[in-house]
Amino acid sequence: MEILSELISLDVLIALLVGTIGGMVIGALPGLSANMGVALLLPVTYGMEPISALVMLAATYTSAIFGGSFTAILIHTPGTPSSASTARDGYEMTLQGRGLEAIGLSTVSSVFGGVFSAVMLLLIAPPLARMALNFSAPENFWIAIFGLTIIGSLAGGDLLKGFISGAFGLILSAIGLEQSTATMRYTFGIIELQAGIPLIPTMIGLFSISQIMIQAERISKGEGMGKGQITTDGIKFGKKFFPTFKEYMGHLVNLIRSAVLGLLIGILPGAGGDIGCWVGYNEAKRFSKHPEKFGHGSEEGVVASETANNAVTGGSFIPLFALGIPGSGTAAIMLGAMTIHGLTPGMQLFTRNTNIIYPIIIGFLVANILMGIIGWVVAKQAVKITNIPMNILTPLIVVLALVGAYAINFRMFDLTLMLIFGIIGYFMRKFNFPTAPIVLALILGPMAENSLYSITGMARNQNLLIYFLGRPICVVFIVLAILAIFAPIFMKRVRKEKVETLSEDD
Repeated sequence: MEILSELISLDVLIALLVGTIGGMVIGALPGLSANMGVALLLPVTYGMEPISALVMLAATYTSAIFGGSFTAILIHTPGTPSSASTARDGYEMTLQGRGLEAIGLSTVSSVFGGVFSAVMLLLIAPPLARMALNFSAPENFWIAIFGLTIIGSLAGGDLLKGFISGAFGLILSAIGLEQSTATMRYTFGIIELQAGIPLIPTMIGLFSISQIMIQAERISKGEGMGKGQITTDGIKFGKKFFPTFKEYMGHLVNLIRSAVLGLLIGILPGAGGDIGCWVGYNEAKRFSKHPEKFGHGSEEGVVASETANNAVTGGSFIPLFALGIPGSGTAAIMLGAMTIHGLTPGMQLFTRNTNIIYPIIIGFLVANILMGIIGWVVAKQAVKITNIPMNILTPLIVVLALVGAYAINFRMFDLTLMLIFGIIGYFMRKFNFPTAPIVLALILGPMAENSLYSITGMARNQNLLIYFLGRPICVVFIVLAILAIFAPIFMKRVRKEKVETLSEDD
């Protein structure tokens, strides 16, 4: 009853609505992303209660993934990378006069994948967090190291650039008060840096301002000034929206298979929805009775892609809530939000903070249902969102970012820092360096350092290797860290198979 009373409070309901609608709009706008949406809303949550804040960010995340399917289906332009495979068959259905039906399939599939992942989050995260009761400084150290090894996965295709970004983040995490000796490091006399690099201005700069600079560069070249290049003039969308019960049951096996795949990929650190959508799509094609229809308006393709990418969202929260290891770039921003609101991932969340974490998980489940209802209501009007010129949208986002970064501490220093990291992020994007590893290293660096100091205190004159290698849980995380280092090789192979599949179809 206490969980229910928290959920039906006015501030949580408003947060759910704002996060769901805002996420769908952000996802539907090509060039924006779930990362950017969550980073922009992060400063808004600073003065909110933890439940309202994290429910809104989680709703934004899952709704942005779903929102990307609208433009993927209607104008062949994925709003987010997670909807790339949806564009193949979704747009073909639109050209066949079945665009509304494709959106209906996307809506039902996204809700199914999101709700499935939320239920699994509720079932899997608590027992996984219970394992954390056996953790002490050595285990926490290797958890932090394992978290840092997923930097390679967050890097996309270039492992070296990912680790360079992570190393830069670790250097930044050393700025401020050194815990063991209480001395200042690398502050250069700047008082505002004594507490370290503030997370929110850093994240807004890296994820939002850098993207705005990229968009501004395109506008200066005459790109993105007007409406989408591919219009929907003269295309009939049809009248059918929801699939019939018989059609729904025909897709049931595909839905379940894609949801499970998406969940597992979400749990894998750094994989993300873009990998999830293609794995779900490829497996659907592999098991389909009509693989020749894929790429030519296959309903199975739309269902598989949209189920898998939304199942990734809840999957990425499982290691985040249970162990403090984010399963995606957006989950890394969520980790920052939890830190800001004083929540520590692990068993403490499910023992001392049950009145907070369970409403957040249930709120995430409700957000997935709510996005389906809103998607049904706005489906026919969704394409109009894409007609907003970027030269109007870009200044609006800049204003929101400036207000958000300043409103936290009311310091001009935070605005300066945000702009500095915006410029850093811009050049990183230009040279294909990932920005998410910096945030991850900023959060996990101090955790690894403090745990290492604690281990040396525990060991005293004993051999440190006993504490590093003599504990079973430590060995497990060492193995996981090694596997995480090689995970980008696996993902690169998946992407290669995807390209080969596309070339065969074309």
